[in-house]
Amino acid sequence: MVRRIGVLNYKGGTGKTTTVVNLGAGLAARGRRVLGVDLDPQGSLATCLGVRYTYSLTHMLLGQAQPYNCAVHARPNFDLIASDSSLLQAEGEMWRMRDSKAARQLLSNRLREMEHGYDYVLLDFSPSASILSESGLRYVRELIVPVSMGYLAMVGTRQVIETLRHIAHTPGSHVRLYLILPTRYSSRLKKDKEVLSILRHHFEERLADPIRASVKLTEANSHHMTIFEYSPRSTGAADYTRLVERVLSDG
Repeated sequence: MVRRIGVLNYKGGTGKTTTVVNLGAGLAARGRRVLGVDLDPQGSLATCLGVRYTYSLTHMLLGQAQPYNCAVHARPNFDLIASDSSLLQAEGEMWRMRDSKAARQLLSNRLREMEHGYDYVLLDFSPSASILSESGLRYVRELIVPVSMGYLAMVGTRQVIETLRHIAHTPGSHVRLYLILPTRYSSRLKKDKEVLSILRHHFEERLADPIRASVKLTEANSHHMTIFEYSPRSTGAADYTRLVERVLSDG
């Protein structure tokens, strides 16, 4: 059965796209079929993987292309549905739909048409709350929340938790907090250790091993490569390998 996992924090710069790229690549390298879906108009997912596309998420949502035609091959076992600034147009159309319930189910319905054949569907959420984000939360079943070592990222995490509590009262919703993922962590910084301690106190078994601060992770994105392709012996590759192994073991 397909696992539907979202990666979300309402604060930018926490490593959402980096996590989708490298978690997806790691799962794919272990023989799992993965679909990544970009819900951010900035379109970083396709950029980081160096993928060109004809049809985007906008075409899928507006019925301008069949869902399976919107998925492009990024890596062996790893496909993606790309986004760009045209996604704002699709969100506008969703707001204008007379049936608000149908609008909020639109993404979920489209993805269900094509999820068969995949083991994992990973959603890269936008950092801003929107009707599309709400639709994404109705589709996913598990949520990974990356938290960089700073106050604003923790505020964004609290907003995500509050959103989950609200969604929990929505009939038919099944999303749950799966993992809190510390990112850009440095054991040499007192602040980072304090933030990690706070996260451990509040989330205990839901806290994943941290992704350490790594220039290689940033460089990999700028070279349109996964960390496993760009620097397979780096700390970033080791940290994302641990995340991949945890996700597999929890499956």
